[in-house]
Amino acid sequence: MPKIVILKPKNNDPPPEEGLPPWMATFADMVTLLLCFFVLLLSFASNDAEKFKELLGSVQDAFGVTVERPAADFLALTPSDLQRKEIKMDSNDKRLLGLVLRIKAVLNEDSSTRKSSGVNADRDGVLMSTESASLFQPGTATLKPDAKKVLNKVISILKENNYNLVVRGHTDNSETGSKKFPTSWELSSARAARALRYIAEHGDISTKRLKAVGYADTQPLVKNDTPANREKNRRIEFFYHKPAEDSW
Repeated sequence: MPKIVILKPKNNDPPPEEGLPPWMATFADMVTLLLCFFVLLLSFASNDAEKFKELLGSVQDAFGVTVERPAADFLALTPSDLQRKEIKMDSNDKRLLGLVLRIKAVLNEDSSTRKSSGVNADRDGVLMSTESASLFQPGTATLKPDAKKVLNKVISILKENNYNLVVRGHTDNSETGSKKFPTSWELSSARAARALRYIAEHGDISTKRLKAVGYADTQPLVKNDTPANREKNRRIEFFYHKPAEDSW
């Protein structure tokens, strides 16, 4: 009896691929991208730390270095902070930094002026700001007896440094309505002029170095939505700037 042979159909499927399954390639790409992302974040954080370190340095060791840096970077520093060599200043930065530190030192001599005044700076000069409440009676341009503490310090800075001064008056949006000062424009201008008059008369300062201007409530530091914020906006600013500039 003949044998019956059953032939199995030929398998035409491709041979299985060797190595890892295909989904592992996609997974590896995703992990690599995440790693690059976190490395990038770390590099940003390291740069910020380095920038912060660059703000520290020694004023004495920085003389002669001409790399430009905004003067406002120095405002957070105190003489005790300036102990490292990384800080780099041009001649204008050095003058402004010296003026900033001097104003801070003068204000810190008295607790009342230290609390009511602040210092800021830009490339054009240095701004000393004082709350109006420490200088003037409410709603008036009449100087308080203690106003001389602040104004005499302004005078001493002017005598020590070859800078001109712009006195700026600011109010909040509620200081209006009196017969003498119908609007904030009159009040802010009168306060600036009164402070300037004291400086000129008691400091024997040439009026060519002095200017006064009133801004009313057009340049608030914060929103006039609370009593505390309105008190911050009521201020007198003393802007020391180079004699050659006509900064207002």
